[in-house]
Amino acid sequence: MATLLRKIGLIRLHDRDTEDPKHHQGSLKGTKGNQKNNAKHCQTTNETNILSTPEKKAKKLDQHTSKDKPPVKDKQGKDAKEKQQTGGGVIGGKTTSASIPPLAPHRQHCTQVRTRRLMKELQEIKRLGDNFITVELVDDNLFDWNVKLHQVDKDSALWQDMKETNTEFILLNVSFPDNFPFSPPFMRVLTPRLENGYVLDGGAICMELLTPRGWSSAYTVEAVMRQFAASLVKGQGRICRKAGKSKKAFSRKEAEATFKSLVKTHEKYGWVSPPVSDG
Repeated sequence: MATLLRKIGLIRLHDRDTEDPKHHQGSLKGTKGNQKNNAKHCQTTNETNILSTPEKKAKKLDQHTSKDKPPVKDKQGKDAKEKQQTGGGVIGGKTTSASIPPLAPHRQHCTQVRTRRLMKELQEIKRLGDNFITVELVDDNLFDWNVKLHQVDKDSALWQDMKETNTEFILLNVSFPDNFPFSPPFMRVLTPRLENGYVLDGGAICMELLTPRGWSSAYTVEAVMRQFAASLVKGQGRICRKAGKSKKAFSRKEAEATFKSLVKTHEKYGWVSPPVSDG
């Protein structure tokens, strides 16, 4: 029995010694390859596990958010454009805004033309030697005048009324629109209360040259006043002496309404005597 066991051991020892070394090396290489693959797989698994952590999710969220955000440059350009449109800006690090837009170029030009024209006319009126008219600004407003007419035809009944009632002048109000002298001023009588002479309710004055159709930018205030003085005499104007009525003052609102009505009537019939039914 002992001899049999020794033989079996010798056979196993012989098989191990006669085993192909290349096959043994291949087995070793296979084992090493499996180890490398296993290591690589572990590394990949570790990386996947790392990318799946909360930090990776936060990183992905940041990347997604950054894609949705507009470029900072475009936002700044948009803000600058809006400030430019609203008249705002940055001064000394502080944002400013213009609450009142500047005047339009056309309107500003009209204002300059009106101002120069009226300043020139004031100077010319002051140089008049016959004391025909004098001018006072209403509340120092260059575009709102009170004009005193001191003289009318001395052979007229109106002049006699002025002497008898101690009326030194006829006071008128003249207001100049924004586009003067290209549009006529609005003129009305204030005192005394007149009858006839083309002076209507509220002190409105019926004169074609005071309408847009009859106006010319060449007309001066002095020329208009001289024409008005002539119309008073031609229309047989008189100072009202009726009790109660003579003390009633003219109103601007009534004068404006009357003037609009007479302009509409004359545009329909021309500057001739309209039918009595139309006033």
